[in-house]
Amino acid sequence: MALHPTVAELIASLPPPPPGPPNPEAMRAADESHVPPLEKRPPVHAVFDQTLSTPVGEVPVRVYKPTAADVHPVLVYFHGGAFFLGSLNTHDHVARALANATQCVVVSVGYRLAPEHVFPAGLSDCYAVVQWIEKNGRSPGNGIGWDGQTLAVAGDSSGGNFAAAVAAMAVDAGLKCITHQVLYYPSLDLDFDVERYASMKTNAVGNGLETAMLKPFNAFYIESGANPSDPRVSPIKRPDLSGLPPTLIVTAECDPLRDEGESYGHKLEQAGVPATIHRYESAAHGFVQHFSWLPEFQEVFAETADFIRNAKR
Repeated sequence: MALHPTVAELIASLPPPPPGPPNPEAMRAADESHVPPLEKRPPVHAVFDQTLSTPVGEVPVRVYKPTAADVHPVLVYFHGGAFFLGSLNTHDHVARALANATQCVVVSVGYRLAPEHVFPAGLSDCYAVVQWIEKNGRSPGNGIGWDGQTLAVAGDSSGGNFAAAVAAMAVDAGLKCITHQVLYYPSLDLDFDVERYASMKTNAVGNGLETAMLKPFNAFYIESGANPSDPRVSPIKRPDLSGLPPTLIVTAECDPLRDEGESYGHKLEQAGVPATIHRYESAAHGFVQHFSWLPEFQEVFAETADFIRNAKR
């Protein structure tokens, strides 16, 4: 199928990127300028910012409570942005939609970004939040109200990379609290090679995220000390995927990263991990953040909710 016409129209209307390497400050400012006003974001029962004291320092989070109940399942969400973009604000509407659909308390993590913060700062923040919830999430008055049973990690693009890496780190540490992982068009192989995945060629140009953009975007992370051969950086390189939690992988047909996400799902299945792989036809990279309002893509949040409710180890 061809790229969705509404997505194609928007992409065609965008100005070409300025010459030279990406400018983090300018791109972050542009991202923040497109955050919809509060009245246009989905309403949630309660939303508040909190700072968690963890072994790696103070980590800001934004907490979304779907109801007034004292306890809920929890979904820890890591926003995308090629490791150097994105914020609690740019993905606020995604976290709201997830809270409403899943009826989980969503804890969105404001992790440290490259290149200002060297590897593994951002990943450490994400893992530390999961550790904090495992240790403190059930304590009365902590603001989270974890039910002690369901704790999912989820992320889009580079946030999907962090979710997969965090789930693996938990397995290695014997931390058994993570029950599900949800990866939206994840970036899982930073050992860049256009010959490795067919979608790198078939979706190379014209779909928003272009294959030629991947190397310079990922460079901010890699040059901060992230080694692409390290499974914490390229989770698809983990030699043993057994023991990981049930996984939902959402890919986009017109995305250069499509095939590495689906390949990871197949590797999970071969390792005995329950994995659901759903390719959204006519979708482009970033559709959960930017185009989930389109009828063809609206089910992504309901699908996530069904997966968290029903997937079993």
